Amino acid sequence: MSKSITSLALERRIDVLFARYAKPGSPGAVVAVMRAGQIEVCKGYGLASIELGVPITPKTRFRIASVSKQFTVTAALMLAEEGKLDLSDPPHKYLPELKPLPVTIDQMMRNSSGLPDFLELLRLGGHGLDKPARAVEFLHAAARNGHLNFEPGSRFLYSNTNFLLLGLIVERVTKQKLGDVLAERIFKPLGMTDTMLAAEIDTVIPNLATGYLGDDTQGFRRAAHAYPQGGEGGLTSTVEDLLVWSRHFDEPILGKTIPTQLVTAEPLTGGHDNRYRRGVGVGELRGMETAGHGGLWPGFRTEFLRVPAAGLTVVVIANLGTIDPWRLAHRIAADALEGDERMKPAPEPITPAEIEPIAGTWFNAEEPSLFDLAWKNGEATVTQNGLPFALGRRADGWFGAERGSFEFMLRPDKDRLNVDLGAGRVLPFRKVGERQAAPPEIVGTYASADSGAVWKIERDTFAVSGPLVGGGAAWKVDGVDADTIEVTSPGGWIQATQLAHLVRDDDGTVAALEVSTGRIKKMRFERRSRA
Repeated sequence: MSKSITSLALERRIDVLFARYAKPGSPGAVVAVMRAGQIEVCKGYGLASIELGVPITPKTRFRIASVSKQFTVTAALMLAEEGKLDLSDPPHKYLPELKPLPVTIDQMMRNSSGLPDFLELLRLGGHGLDKPARAVEFLHAAARNGHLNFEPGSRFLYSNTNFLLLGLIVERVTKQKLGDVLAERIFKPLGMTDTMLAAEIDTVIPNLATGYLGDDTQGFRRAAHAYPQGGEGGLTSTVEDLLVWSRHFDEPILGKTIPTQLVTAEPLTGGHDNRYRRGVGVGELRGMETAGHGGLWPGFRTEFLRVPAAGLTVVVIANLGTIDPWRLAHRIAADALEGDERMKPAPEPITPAEIEPIAGTWFNAEEPSLFDLAWKNGEATVTQNGLPFALGRRADGWFGAERGSFEFMLRPDKDRLNVDLGAGRVLPFRKVGERQAAPPEIVGTYASADSGAVWKIERDTFAVSGPLVGGGAAWKVDGVDADTIEVTSPGGWIQATQLAHLVRDDDGTVAALEVSTGRIKKMRFERRSRA
């Protein structure tokens, strides 16, 4: 196949970006670039299986995790067009085991429902991706919950529950398995022959890459998980099939309006913008609008990126957790669009001199929210709820999160940081000095009806149990202020943190905890007993 000089030069620049993963014995990634329907680059780097020495090729299948969401949404939109589903209906109309909450299916598609993430509901009870679970137990977790993080439609907050339930609704309406619906109505008509919903982890999937953690310095190890997946993230696919899917946005086959419906905006209450559309997020690359989605699962990371005005698609899929497909895909897209007059100049990088004076731990008690700001690995880095993310320069002195799965921008203001958390909420954060010990009166046992979790808190650690697990390693407790503690849950992949605010009676006695995580806000744990 002949290549233009432009495509050849782009491929060589990509080769440099992925050179460390092309070394012997390393997992890696596959990269594809398509412009105006023509594939310019489609190439694998590294090994799909270190143990077997199998190289990554464009035919290698990967778990694409949350990139699956737009396909689940597409199936639901097709049913809505046929009059079998109403997007303004509440989910409990189709799943009567759910509690009747004032949430609509359309809000679920847009991550504005306020439903807590079922993965975090289970984690509050000590259960994680490394422990076996059944799909029905995820539905039980959603059905047990009666808590909403906020008034539906008022904010954006990413939640896998939305798409788990959406997939189950598709099954109830069609009386078919979601994987069969997707195969018959989307994958087969489009020719996506290497894409399938692999709900169970023991499904035999030809050409599936093994997921790994670690790096070439620390060494590699296989990534473990024991969770089945559904409409929220269960697809396995190839880079070629995702290019076929991207072309459907430009030349629809399934339904002329489906691609438009996926990216159609719906303002939040109050008129604020929601950059998450229907299973697809929109962003910006140097002044040009992007649309797409990322995927994250132990040992697998994906970025599906479109720049519609330029007819450009970039897909990066990795089988190594330390590879950053989001950053690489955006770098490749910028290289591919070099010289395009519509591209604005790249913003000046943030410097250490701007970060070092404001580095430290920052806290807002009302939200509540806590994060660490530091200069790490040559960039401004925020760590929040146990997850690090890089900041980039924005307009008017703001530094913003590079990724779109959450909202976060900060700007220094004298002795505080103003932090924009989306939907018009700009909150003041104060610097935390020396961390206090956990308040002694917090000792006792607490239970959450919404998550089914029971926390037995001692002075420095506490034991956790829940609907699916009891016992396990103790969680670590650190004080923040007189009424707030930070709790760290152990994990081999991610060590998540959550904040618990003490709710006191009129006499000052601790009556409950309000617990907040990245995707759960102010969930109440009632106090059952004191020490």
